[in-house]
Amino acid sequence: MGRSRYTITETDKPHFLTCTIMEWLPLFIRPYIVDHLLNCWRYQQTHHDLKLYGYVILENHLHFVAQAPDLSKCLSQFKSFTARQIIDDLQSKGADKALQRLRFSKRAHKQDRVYQLWQEGSHAEMVYSESVMRQKLEYIHNNPVKRGYVDLPEHWRYSSASNYVGMPGLIEVQCWY
Repeated sequence: MGRSRYTITETDKPHFLTCTIMEWLPLFIRPYIVDHLLNCWRYQQTHHDLKLYGYVILENHLHFVAQAPDLSKCLSQFKSFTARQIIDDLQSKGADKALQRLRFSKRAHKQDRVYQLWQEGSHAEMVYSESVMRQKLEYIHNNPVKRGYVDLPEHWRYSSASNYVGMPGLIEVQCWY
């Protein structure tokens, strides 16, 4: 895991996680980039027994609650795979300004790469009770409402809020309630 004081302590338990783009660049305003995130989660659901309980993807970060037999490994693979996919897309589309910023903000100890997409760490918090799970899911789903992007949580396209009110979402989630 990254250099965060928040770590995945029990890898098989659900955790609330946050992943943030370097310099808070608003890369997730592009649907083709968000598709990489959703496709990676779908792959992990099928091949790594990832249980995704809820998520929200905003313009420069995402929150999700997930569980897997080895959640640390799933998170590491998620960040690594999506970083490669997104950087490849930015290069193919000639997004030079975004790439410059990702190159400039790369941490000095990251000698194995030219760019760094994700900030280190994931602010992992174990979900140890039903009340904490509800609180985290409400926080996730209400994030776009608090920012003034939508009036109702289920109106945010890149969120599991619609799944929780019986509407189809962009990806399957394990509804907690």
